[in-house]
Amino acid sequence: MPSIKKKSSPNLLLPRVILLVVLDVLVINAAMFFALFIRYEFDFNSLRESGFLDTALRWAIPNTLLVMGLFVCFRLYRTLWSFAGADELARIFTASMIMGVFQLLLVLFKLVVMPRSFPVLFAMLLFIATTIVRFSYRFIRRLRYSFSQTPKRRTMLIGAGEAGALVLREFSGSQFSQNKVVCIIDDDPAKKGRHLMGCPVIGGREMIEEAVDKYGVSDIVLAIPTLPTQVKKEIWEICNRTGCKFKQMPGVYQLANGDVSIQEIRDIEIEDLLERDVVKVDMGGLSGMISGKTVMVTGGGGSIGAELCRQLASYQPKELVIFDIYENNAYAIEQELKGNYPELKLHVLIGSVRDEARIDQVIATYRPAMVYHAAAHKHVPLMEFSPLEAVKNNVFGTLNTAKAAAKYGVEHFVLISTDKAVNPTNVMGASKRICEMIVQSMAGKSETCFAAVRFGNVLGSNGSVIPLFREQIKKGGPVTVTHPEITRFFMTIPEAVSLVLQAGAFAQGGEIFVLDMGSPVKIDDLARNMIRLSGFEPDVDIPVVYSGLRPGEKLYEELLMGEEGLAKTANDLIYIGHKIDFDENQLNQELEALKAMTEDQEDQLRQRIRVLVPTYRIPGQTTPV
Repeated sequence: MPSIKKKSSPNLLLPRVILLVVLDVLVINAAMFFALFIRYEFDFNSLRESGFLDTALRWAIPNTLLVMGLFVCFRLYRTLWSFAGADELARIFTASMIMGVFQLLLVLFKLVVMPRSFPVLFAMLLFIATTIVRFSYRFIRRLRYSFSQTPKRRTMLIGAGEAGALVLREFSGSQFSQNKVVCIIDDDPAKKGRHLMGCPVIGGREMIEEAVDKYGVSDIVLAIPTLPTQVKKEIWEICNRTGCKFKQMPGVYQLANGDVSIQEIRDIEIEDLLERDVVKVDMGGLSGMISGKTVMVTGGGGSIGAELCRQLASYQPKELVIFDIYENNAYAIEQELKGNYPELKLHVLIGSVRDEARIDQVIATYRPAMVYHAAAHKHVPLMEFSPLEAVKNNVFGTLNTAKAAAKYGVEHFVLISTDKAVNPTNVMGASKRICEMIVQSMAGKSETCFAAVRFGNVLGSNGSVIPLFREQIKKGGPVTVTHPEITRFFMTIPEAVSLVLQAGAFAQGGEIFVLDMGSPVKIDDLARNMIRLSGFEPDVDIPVVYSGLRPGEKLYEELLMGEEGLAKTANDLIYIGHKIDFDENQLNQELEALKAMTEDQEDQLRQRIRVLVPTYRIPGQTTPV
């Protein structure tokens, strides 16, 4: 949340300005007297006999008014001097030099009778004295915080660049800071042995563990916002061994935009430690596809569906239709969009994609140009015990929506799929694989461009492992991991949605788009890292318990089936899986057979799923891979 900056009260500002004016009057006249005193080598009798002292006394009032007028022009009475820096120093210098040049002209043209050295000496003394007055508040403020009785947390700063200087300055001068920086780490060998604002740069990351013991460090702050994800992960792993609290500062661009304040240096999130950088998707071509058109999102209240609605709304569609069975979620995204996009023509409709007549009626009424199909049951273990519901919702919900899209001339239909559709061993994955087959079989049979988007687990989505682990840690454990070797691919919700939208732009018909998601993440490592990030030690403060693979769960997920292969797109991180040939007539026959079994024939339905998806394992017959 953006920080709210406290505004200074006018009642507090006025006394400060008056004090500055009084001090400036004293400084200006003292500078004038000492300039003459220096000129006469500190001989007061010679100065008095010269007659220049009388001139100075007559010149004092106009000189004071001229200097203070210049100070007003250079905003020297409107600056927050507790945060003064080089810009304020430059303005004091410029004002002093201008006054010096003006006085020199007066002396040269004999409009004021003074020694020719007087303007130079006066300008120098004016600059020095004004700087001392202006910057003394900042110095006293910092001194007061330095000698504060409040105990400070001894802190190591990683990064001796501009961001590091920003953090160090705030820690040193802020009344809100609880940190005292005692040493700085930077991998640049040219900085080793130097000091940043009085704090030593002791070396690169190899010095972290040694320095923690040497300087008694309790907190480590990463102050390199643009650090690549892999390097950040390596540094975090070193810091993690020290047992120190590890935080990072927000991006400098966020500070510049006012999105966050330096006080919002935050804990490292588990999202920061994924094995890859955040995927950047070029969204430039989307505006023309979406702007001014009616767009529909099924399952629009869910994690992915709601983010789809947010991003689609930003492209100014003619109308946005949200279709969802769960009214609470639908209401929540409706209120959010109304608040953020008051001009958006929004339709929020309750209904199920399982209801063929309802989905047909909705698409016939609103005639969307694009349909993003996110409605689905997605929880693997739950669907193992409710296979009839998985098939009704996922398979026939997709079929109903796709048929209506083709019937009413929808331009683009994008299915939200999953890596669990690859060589699936469970009902949920098998049902999503059948959905992909439905979309591919319909491509080319109508004017509608059908495509699917396949990605891995979404961080922070409803039912994902991250919120579960956070809740378990909050309760003091145990944190449950199904198997010590289980791995998953991860991505953020914005990444997933960006891929879905990009797929709509790339799609020609029948493609399954796949994201290069880097290396899979070991769930056991994820759980233990989250425990450490929360300030605890795994298996000491919070136990990690292995509960065993759940029904239908695999040790690992894949993004491609062996037969698919990859084709490149314009985005280096988005690929197209080559279509696997299948008998479309057989698919249609099997779908008819499946539909007849969705009421109460669970065993026969499982057998029929295996005909369509041979990798599916029927519980009790085979062991999951």
